[in-house]
Amino acid sequence: MPFVDRLEYWARVQPDATAVEVAGDRLSFAELRDRAASLVAAAGENPALTALCLPNGTEFVVRFAAAVAGSGVCAVLDPGWPDAQRAAVEERLREFRPGPPPADTGTADAGTSSTELADGPADSVFLLGFTSGTTSLPKAFTRSRRSWQRSFEHGTAFFGLTRADRTLAPGPLSSSLTLFALAESLHTGAAFFALPSFDVGAAVACVTARRITRIVSAPAALRLISERAVAAGADGTTLTGIVSAGAKLDAATLALVRRWAPNATVFEYYGAAELSFVSASALLPGDEPDPSATAVGRALPGVGIRIRDDEGRELPEGEPGTISVRSPLVSDGYAWGDDGEAFRRDGDWCTVGDQGFLDADAVLHHLGRRADMVVTSGHNVYPHEVEAALQDVPGVRTIIVTGIPDRHRGSKLVAAVIGGDETDAAGLRTAAASLLAAPKRPRAWFSLAEAPVTAAGKISRRMLSDWIAEGDDRVRPLR
Repeated sequence: MPFVDRLEYWARVQPDATAVEVAGDRLSFAELRDRAASLVAAAGENPALTALCLPNGTEFVVRFAAAVAGSGVCAVLDPGWPDAQRAAVEERLREFRPGPPPADTGTADAGTSSTELADGPADSVFLLGFTSGTTSLPKAFTRSRRSWQRSFEHGTAFFGLTRADRTLAPGPLSSSLTLFALAESLHTGAAFFALPSFDVGAAVACVTARRITRIVSAPAALRLISERAVAAGADGTTLTGIVSAGAKLDAATLALVRRWAPNATVFEYYGAAELSFVSASALLPGDEPDPSATAVGRALPGVGIRIRDDEGRELPEGEPGTISVRSPLVSDGYAWGDDGEAFRRDGDWCTVGDQGFLDADAVLHHLGRRADMVVTSGHNVYPHEVEAALQDVPGVRTIIVTGIPDRHRGSKLVAAVIGGDETDAAGLRTAAASLLAAPKRPRAWFSLAEAPVTAAGKISRRMLSDWIAEGDDRVRPLR
C-alpha cells in the first residue's frame, strides 16, 4: 500500500502537525486527510483514472491523495508540456484500462468507514508516470501499490527518514523524484515542503525559515542551491541529510554542500523512475569521499546488479556494459510507448539501458544513459565519463559534454563550461590531453552563461545541443 492509509493514521495521531507546505500555504495532516476524503466521497464508489495536471501547490497534493485512494489510478502530467503534447497524452489516457484490481488481503477492513481513506489491493496499479519528452509522446509506465510500499521500506531504512524530519524537494511535484519524496514523507508522518517553481533563492530561504532537515534533489539543482547558500552565508546547520538522486555529486558540488551543511550526511543513489532505488552510498560528516567520479554505491538490500553485453552475457568486474537489475521495486512496465529499448525485461532482470561497471568491491560505477552515448569517428564515448574527468580542472565550475552532428565524424564531441575569467579553450585542451584518451577529448569548447537545466532541476544535454545549433546567446565559442 502506498501512503493514504498512513495519511489516515497520522491524521488521527498528529492531526495538527504539518503535512505539506508550499510557499506558506500549509496543510496539517488532518486538513489534508479531510480535503482528500471529501473528494473521494464526492466521486462515489467507482474508482476512476484521474489525469492530474497542476502546478506545485497544496491543491496538487490533495487531489493526488484522493486520486490514489481505494483502487483509484492517477496519471501525473507535467503542466509544462506543450498543449499538443498534453492533448495527445490525454487522448491515450481515455483508452487506458488498468484492469480489475486483484483480490488482496491487504485492503481496508470491511468495517472501514466510507469517510476514511484506505489503500486498494497491493498488486493493483495506482500510478502512471511519464518519461520526459519534448515533442514526442512520452512513454507511460505503471506502478503498483506494493512496489512503492517496498520502496518506502528500503528508502526509510537506508536514508534514515523519520517522523521528525522536515523535507524540502525543490523540483516539480509532477516529476517522479519529487512525487516520491512527498509520498514517503506522508507515509512516515514527516513534514514536506515544496516550492511553487524551482527557485534557487527561495530554496535557500526555505531551509533557513522552515528549519529544513533534509533535501531531496537532482545533482544540478543541489549545485545551484548550495552555491547560492555559500555565497550568501546562509545557515545550513539544521540539515542532517542531503539526498542526491540519480547521479553522483562532483567534487566541487560536494565541497559546497559540506560548507553549507556541515552536519549533513550526504546520500547519493543511482536509480530510475522505472527501477526505483538500485545502489546507494552514505557519506557521514567528516568522512573522506570516494575519489572515483563514477562510483554510485553498492546495491541496496534485496537488489541484484549485473553488467551485461549486447548479447546478454554477464561481464566481469571492471568491464563496462549495460546495467541490469533484479529487484522487487521495479515498475510493471509501460502502458504505452514500449519500444523495447527504454525499459527491457529478461526474466527477472530489468534495464533502462544505463551503462556502467562493477568494481572489485561490488561498487557500481555509472557511466550514463546509452542514449547519451556519442559515437564519434567510430568510438563510443560516454559524456558523463568525460565530465567526471574534467570537472576538477581549475576554473571549471560546471561542465557539460554532448555531441553535435558532424559530416566527417558522425558526431563531434563538444564541451560547454561555466567557469572563471581565466578559463580558456587552450587550458581546457591541455587538461583534456593529460586526462583523457584521444577519442574522449572534446573537439570544440563553449562558454555558458547558465546551465541548461530542465524544470525538474536536471542538466539537459539535448538542450545544450539545441542551444549550440540555434546560436543561442547563452552559449558561445570559447577561445
